[in-house]
Amino acid sequence: MRISRTLSRSRVTVAVSAIAAIGLVAGCSEGGTSSTGGAKKDGKVTITMGLFGVMGFKETGLLEQYERENPGVTIKAEIAGDEQTYYTALQTHLAGGSGLKDIQGIEVGRAKEIVDTQADKFADFADVKGTDHFQPWKLNQVTTPEGKVLGLGTDIGPMAVCYRKDMFEQAGLPTDREEVAALWAGDWSKYVETGKKFKENSKNSELAFMDSSTGLFNAMIYGSSEQFYDKDGELVYDKNPVVKDAWELAAEAGGSGMTAKLRQFQPGWDPGLANSTFATTVCPAWMLGHISEKAGPANKGKWDVAKAPKGANWGGAFLGVLEKSPVKAEARKLVAWLTAPAQQAALFKEIGNFPSSKEALTQPEVSGAKSPYFSEAPIGEIFGAAANDIPAEQILGRKDGTIKDIFSQGLHLVESKGRKPSEAWDTTDERIRKAVG
Repeated sequence: MRISRTLSRSRVTVAVSAIAAIGLVAGCSEGGTSSTGGAKKDGKVTITMGLFGVMGFKETGLLEQYERENPGVTIKAEIAGDEQTYYTALQTHLAGGSGLKDIQGIEVGRAKEIVDTQADKFADFADVKGTDHFQPWKLNQVTTPEGKVLGLGTDIGPMAVCYRKDMFEQAGLPTDREEVAALWAGDWSKYVETGKKFKENSKNSELAFMDSSTGLFNAMIYGSSEQFYDKDGELVYDKNPVVKDAWELAAEAGGSGMTAKLRQFQPGWDPGLANSTFATTVCPAWMLGHISEKAGPANKGKWDVAKAPKGANWGGAFLGVLEKSPVKAEARKLVAWLTAPAQQAALFKEIGNFPSSKEALTQPEVSGAKSPYFSEAPIGEIFGAAANDIPAEQILGRKDGTIKDIFSQGLHLVESKGRKPSEAWDTTDERIRKAVG
């Protein structure tokens, strides 16, 4: 099976107006008014969903399929293109107790905050049968200390390295994906060493080896069980050697001139792809669609995918059901179906959202997937192996997303402003402590 084009949830492809994104929606059920939009009437059920970006359920026709297979069920999905806007609205609705959908999407970066502060608002999936197909760490991310499971997993973001074969060739480096992966096998520092060789031997001095140091930093920390917080919810980024090592290596790369100084998904990154200004980028599975779109048809076949030095995960989401939903049982049934192995495999086949289901990884449409854009790279095999290499425990923190963004800004001080890594670290540390309280 081949994937000719995939989509990234980071893209703002499906948008709603700001009013629709934050407006209050009320629905009725048998017996009275509810704070959610679902309803039961005359034996028929309406289930509402609040989603963001391209989660794929509506775009691929899965919701219509479920309606056909379950007569009497109507599903109404409202999709916000921007996750930040979506989550701000969700927090407002949870605080006010109105405007909520029966099913709400939860981005992995918000999971810990939901677990810590909103667990009573969401239904428990712990007793749902047949959920042992997920990666062992996936549901742990939305499980409370008491064992309440606040949702079921959709996709994940196992990581690889996307690279330009033509740029490697002109710099005297191998182009075969197996040989390329061997250059940095087991150690991100070897990736940086490869960058130094690239810069030394490149016939084009204007070409950068990587897009930015922040992608490297993220890949390194996301490959560790413990990142910014420990199991007790205490901040440990300033003591965690994983974070320190990632900072030092990323700062070294950023200050060496081997990066294009283009932070992923920030202004300038898309033109950098289109204008072929860098040779590599650390890429989770969902990023391939964005690269292929922004790099354009002219660069098809020039890109390839190689195994990353170590397993890591960037991204993913969950579907949760509101405790007070008037159609809670029906909504839980729908969530279990949407996140089942067959549906996860179908989503990957259609739009490239990589399954969080171990069972889905073994299905032919996933395990045998290749990407024509990325030189027929066996992406199902590469990202499947990466998914299985992700640490079995992933400790999330309440402000992980905020901290990651501040670290990105700190590395930008080194990369683009010429600040010393030690000075940039002190600034970053101060900003984090102010942001998280």
